[in-house]
Amino acid sequence: MPGLERIDYRDGDVALTGWLARPAGPPRAAVLVFPTIANVTPHIEKRARMLAEAGYLALIADFYGQPVTESAPARVLADQLRGDVGLYRARLTAALSVLRGQADSQLPIAVIGFCMGGQAALELARSGADIVAAVSFHGLLDTRAPAQPGAIQARLLICHGDADPMVPREQVRAFQEEMDHAGGNWHLHAYSGVKHGFTDIGSDARGMPAIAYDASANRQSWAAMHQLLDEVLACTKLR
Repeated sequence: MPGLERIDYRDGDVALTGWLARPAGPPRAAVLVFPTIANVTPHIEKRARMLAEAGYLALIADFYGQPVTESAPARVLADQLRGDVGLYRARLTAALSVLRGQADSQLPIAVIGFCMGGQAALELARSGADIVAAVSFHGLLDTRAPAQPGAIQARLLICHGDADPMVPREQVRAFQEEMDHAGGNWHLHAYSGVKHGFTDIGSDARGMPAIAYDASANRQSWAAMHQLLDEVLACTKLR
């Protein structure tokens, strides 16, 4: 698989570290990858490499600018970041900006994310960012700043485990209503009996009842992402 290149960048005074995977040839598009609440993990690194193998320039974003440790646990760092929607969106936009700096100015940019990263991908889309697609894998669907009518430019794909206790059906319905109000172009794939974290083969080893790997949902969701990107990029060429 392709290697990862360290990319240092900043969000104001916060120093951040991204990891870039380059395709062997000219990239089809650029993809910003938002990681889980645990920030960069081997699972996320593998996804970036898979994107590069498929012909995409892929950058893993950094949420926190510091490692997740016992003294700085992921939940505390995540709550601090997401507690201020302006801060949260600025951190996400900083990653998008650094990817734009690595890509040809005409290259379309899509965003994907896993768990907290799925929420981040949708949050960036809600902000009106100039991206062609946003894909959430078992991501949270709530927000402190609902999308306004006409704001969302991206095509949205939500790959969701229907048995995910972190995203109950009430949250799914609220998201659908939000997107309809905003005029978002969205697709929701819900997998019956599937829990949170279904794309990560390491989920079962964590001993948490809310999360579980599901091979079928993992394959289907990744294929759905590629299908959406193929369609969006074909439409972009026809404009």
